[in-house]
Amino acid sequence: MTMQPSDVDKDELAPGVSRRVMAARLATGLVQGLLLYWLYNASKSVLWPATAPYVMVPLTLLALILPVLLISSLGHLAPRKAGAWLLAALVVLLVMSLHDAWRGQYARPFLGNLDGKAVYSPSEILVFFSVVFFFIAHALVLSGVQDRRRVASYGTYFETAWKLGIQLMFSVFFVGAMFMVLSMGAELFMLVKLDFLRKLLRESWFVVPVACSAFSCAMHITDVKPAIVRGIRSLVLVLMSWILPVAVLMVAGFLCSLPFTGLTALWETRHATSVLLAAAAVLVALINAAFQNGDATVPLPLRVSARTAAILILPITLIGIYALGLRVGQYGWTSDRVIAAACLLVASCYAVGYAWAAYKYDTWLQPIAMVNVIAAFLVLAVLLALFTPIADPARIAVSSQMARLAKGKTKAGEFDFRYLRFEGGRYGQAALEELKQRTTGPDAELLQREAAVALALEPKDRWRKPERFTAPVSIADNLKVWPAGTQLPASFLEQKWDAVADNEKPDCLTRKEGKCDAFIVDVDGDGKPEILVVELQPSYSDGVLFSESADGKWGVIATMAPHDPSCKSLMDKLRQGEFKIAEPRLRELDIGGRRVAFVPKFSMKDACESIK
Repeated sequence: MTMQPSDVDKDELAPGVSRRVMAARLATGLVQGLLLYWLYNASKSVLWPATAPYVMVPLTLLALILPVLLISSLGHLAPRKAGAWLLAALVVLLVMSLHDAWRGQYARPFLGNLDGKAVYSPSEILVFFSVVFFFIAHALVLSGVQDRRRVASYGTYFETAWKLGIQLMFSVFFVGAMFMVLSMGAELFMLVKLDFLRKLLRESWFVVPVACSAFSCAMHITDVKPAIVRGIRSLVLVLMSWILPVAVLMVAGFLCSLPFTGLTALWETRHATSVLLAAAAVLVALINAAFQNGDATVPLPLRVSARTAAILILPITLIGIYALGLRVGQYGWTSDRVIAAACLLVASCYAVGYAWAAYKYDTWLQPIAMVNVIAAFLVLAVLLALFTPIADPARIAVSSQMARLAKGKTKAGEFDFRYLRFEGGRYGQAALEELKQRTTGPDAELLQREAAVALALEPKDRWRKPERFTAPVSIADNLKVWPAGTQLPASFLEQKWDAVADNEKPDCLTRKEGKCDAFIVDVDGDGKPEILVVELQPSYSDGVLFSESADGKWGVIATMAPHDPSCKSLMDKLRQGEFKIAEPRLRELDIGGRRVAFVPKFSMKDACESIK
């Protein structure tokens, strides 16, 4: 079957070619569905290749990405060019997926440990960024083939990328709508006691191939109806462009408020960089919605807004860089911060280029076209670096954390061994092995012990609160006692808190940096005080109520109902002693000797506002 390049948006495929292309696309979708079902079933049943990371990870990624590239290429790339492009994509996917499996950061059981065996899959972040990578790369390839140039015109890039994006979006919508109709049909049949369709919809051998076939069908339908796609694109762009003035007003207002509020509140959020990056991305997207291919007629308010937005991206990006720099200076590099730095590099390209376009040219921001193309190639290069050993976030993060430990910037008792175990991948494992063998230095014993504990952790322990072996802490220094002037019982201060489960105690009982308020109250009215402990850092948490047992040991008997961490009036009233022990509004049920309590429905905001 010979299929020559064609205009991807202007001309519909000839009827004969369209039928052949549709058959090839549906066959590709069906094969993809069968392959994905096989891989899913192997994972569920803990069978090969799911137990072999160097097979399962590449196969899964190839099955997700490569068929979609083939479906989109059919009818638009000659067989030889399509083969060359798919071969190049295959090589890139193999490199990134094999590296993902090798470093082992995410090659962990995603269905849990079954029969002592682990099943593997590509990391979620690799799958996401692979989709981004090949969306950009595929649009560049299709545009280059259409223009018969290595670097196509910006108008062709614009048409191809937007068509491809809308195709993918509506194909996903089509699959979802189809399964909604199938579910409706299943319920209709259930009305007459026929459950065959409901059972089918619970079977992966039916659902996965049908979903992939439906996706390929939708890709074909949106491909042979370019006029409809262009109409949808025009509507989406017009709607998005009129959001631009609002976005400019919001960002400009934020920047103008900084001289009065200062940056301290910004840093305290702990996620300032991600929010600033999101704001920059929104501005870039909305500017391009107004700019389109550079030839569109744009109303004056949108032209002014677009030029202003192009300037605002630069200060937003600079603040993001500064925020990230502060975090790295305080705590070193982590995988998330390396990825944030990569995003800021791309954002800087846009920021400088768009500012240059806004200042230097009197025309309608024409240099944006060149900046967008350069940024697209930069994104590809950055993603390749991140998902290969060149700039592996795990490698950089582990090296940074180990360097901070060696230089004393991070104390041994505060070092995050679990980060190395669960986020550092192969590099973290090697670092932990090194610490486990360390015999010299003032903290050698502590490092050995913590490293050994971290290495022994199972994947299921990833989200459990860590056991901490730290130097002895002064509980009295970490707790501020209320009512003021009262003393905590000696037995509470002398208790060995390492013996108490970590999920039942605040950090202030075991860590030097932990700080809490401790309230001495008699909750049960037996004349013996209980102690309510509430953490202060990083924000107020649910209170933990301790009681002394007959053997003199203190343990957790209850937790305080959740409250809004920003509700300072609640804590102020507690400190001032303006509270009383009250009977519950709703009594409990006694069911066969077991007490069952009702949990009142309430709004944290309303509860806070009701405190005078």
